[in-house]
Amino acid sequence: MGDVAVFMPRIRFRRGGRRGTAWVTEALFPGYLFAEFDWHLSLRRVQAASGVHSVVHFGPHWPVIPEEIIEDLRKAMGATELHTIAQEFAPGDAVHIVEGTLRGLRAVVSSVMPGRKRIAVLMDLLGRQAMVELKTNSIAKDGDKRTEIFRESVD
Repeated sequence: MGDVAVFMPRIRFRRGGRRGTAWVTEALFPGYLFAEFDWHLSLRRVQAASGVHSVVHFGPHWPVIPEEIIEDLRKAMGATELHTIAQEFAPGDAVHIVEGTLRGLRAVVSSVMPGRKRIAVLMDLLGRQAMVELKTNSIAKDGDKRTEIFRESVD
């Protein structure tokens, strides 16, 4: 299919699970990719390509994404079409512990120790507030999609 240009932006991030945190790479738009082709000439070849379930259409209408939007996405993703989401923490951030014996508990960042890759958090333990030091990769910010995924895996 030589005259089909394909673009599949991906994101890379740390996700907490039952065995700790790990780097995960997923499609920015799961189940979709962007393909540029002359649909009058190549639609049947694209539809028959290995791994293609269907080409998005709405009845007889085939959507066209403006080139400026694709270019903006390409610039944001870089040459590798992969964007790594860095997890930065600051004092006052609400976090969810996703690894270790305190997994599943909530806390608030008290201080960041970047040289040691550790975070001091304030949390309620047994009815009292306690300061605990944790590895940066053992927590996720509240509201982070990974926190929601973690909660689903625990339930």
